[in-house]
Amino acid sequence: MSADMPASQPEVWEPIPPLERRVLGVLIEKQKTSRSSEGYPLTLNSLTTGCNQKSNRDPVLDLTEDDVEEPLTSLQKKGFVTRVTGSRVEKFRHELYEAWTRNGAQMAVLAELLLRGPQTKAELRARAARMDAIDTLDQLDEVLKPLVERKLVVWLTDPDRRGAQLTHGFHQPGELSNLRTQQAALPTSSPISANPPSAATSPAASSRLDQAFSEIASLKQQIAALEAAFAELNQRMQSEG
Repeated sequence: MSADMPASQPEVWEPIPPLERRVLGVLIEKQKTSRSSEGYPLTLNSLTTGCNQKSNRDPVLDLTEDDVEEPLTSLQKKGFVTRVTGSRVEKFRHELYEAWTRNGAQMAVLAELLLRGPQTKAELRARAARMDAIDTLDQLDEVLKPLVERKLVVWLTDPDRRGAQLTHGFHQPGELSNLRTQQAALPTSSPISANPPSAATSPAASSRLDQAFSEIASLKQQIAALEAAFAELNQRMQSEG
């Protein structure tokens, strides 16, 4: 068994309710992006703020600390989250490196899918790269392969379809069926013509287009990360003041 994988794993992953998914996504994100021990593990207040963050979240939520405590309790019972005591306030950390994967890039991918739901490979690469280095779509393919094999990540359509989206493997069966139905209803690329492809539809042009979308998504993500960092700094200054 790969060193990236925990010692044991289920054949079917138990569905995780939406609020629990948001809490786990936030805990992973802050663990991977925090620059000091003050930023992670998270207090209940910080975790709630992370769940309600306007950048890099879909949907945007407006939860109270009471709203977050219930999924936290459930996640602790499942062994996904641990309560950390010994400081002035209780804090929380995730235990998903033991439960899901020990690979950092794989964990970054899962965090983005938990925080934003279905997305294309170009979107996912740009967003996950802020937590772990994933420089190209080819590198993302290598990261995704074991996740798909283990059903931690699932495709909503044929992965070779233009604009194909993938998501995490913790949806309820009915929820996943609805997502697949929605994706199937979206228009696909134009049928292949009997004439030779023009420059606008050549494989090289398609590759450049995919790269352009990836770069745009990356720039948007960098802006969102800066906005989130500014918001966290502002909140910390207000709390200390």
